[in-house]
Amino acid sequence: MIFRTLIAAGVAASFLVSIPAVAEESTLAKIKQTSTIKLGYRENSPPFSFLSDDKKPQGYSVDLCTLVARDIARQLGIAKLEVTWVAVSAQSRFDALKKGEIDIECGNSTQTLSRRADFDFSLMTFVDGASLLFRSGDNPKSSEDLKGKTVVVVAGTTTEATMDKLSAADKLDLRLLKVTGHKEALAALQDKKAMAYAADRTVLITTALLSGDGKSYALADNQFSYEPYGLMMRRDADLRLATDRTLAQLYRSGEIGPIMQHWFGALGKPGDALAVMVLLNGLPE
Repeated sequence: MIFRTLIAAGVAASFLVSIPAVAEESTLAKIKQTSTIKLGYRENSPPFSFLSDDKKPQGYSVDLCTLVARDIARQLGIAKLEVTWVAVSAQSRFDALKKGEIDIECGNSTQTLSRRADFDFSLMTFVDGASLLFRSGDNPKSSEDLKGKTVVVVAGTTTEATMDKLSAADKLDLRLLKVTGHKEALAALQDKKAMAYAADRTVLITTALLSGDGKSYALADNQFSYEPYGLMMRRDADLRLATDRTLAQLYRSGEIGPIMQHWFGALGKPGDALAVMVLLNGLPE
């Protein structure tokens, strides 16, 4: 066992005139005005968000965002809502939201208090935890075997911060090889540039399986972080509420079941934490 693991005033000739602040136009108002919603997706973060062989976004979070967009169109009375899909990375997703390049990020972003200072998150969409993937036969017997070793991780993720803390706390002196995406991370593991690949367990398992031979890898028994996912957006209470209405209805009705089965069924029976997440987030209307 290795680990258990964001005053304007004008002066007139003889008096001061205060100019009231103008509220920024809401995201829903922009969507209604343009009949367009911009959704961000990750190109290589399966099974949550990735490009299919025909170069179209797909995945669990992509499906959820598609249903959110459908409900927003109905709520706003938009006969034909254009959905624009915009590729983002673990590093670019935050600026893409701030600059208005996307309205909702449909990936596997972990909700944290520091992130919620700058962004809004929907109700939880998934629960995961970070772990380590090794080449089969190279998995260490204890944490001592990891001392001074190189671990590849995607930059800009919560796993990157977790590995820094873990290394310091356990005095492992890990060398982090930071890459831009999960395909690059798996390639670094395959090419023996790193002893281990650190990411959320579901991403590790799916990435390994999609590589064509999941048997070539070994997954650590434990997870060493708590990763509550949500759909990320700018600070906008109305958009968040519209998104939450869709998700809560999916959870209450049980319609989330077939969606989860489609994307996660091959990974085995869902854990208790995921079942509880669905139950607790099925908020009544």
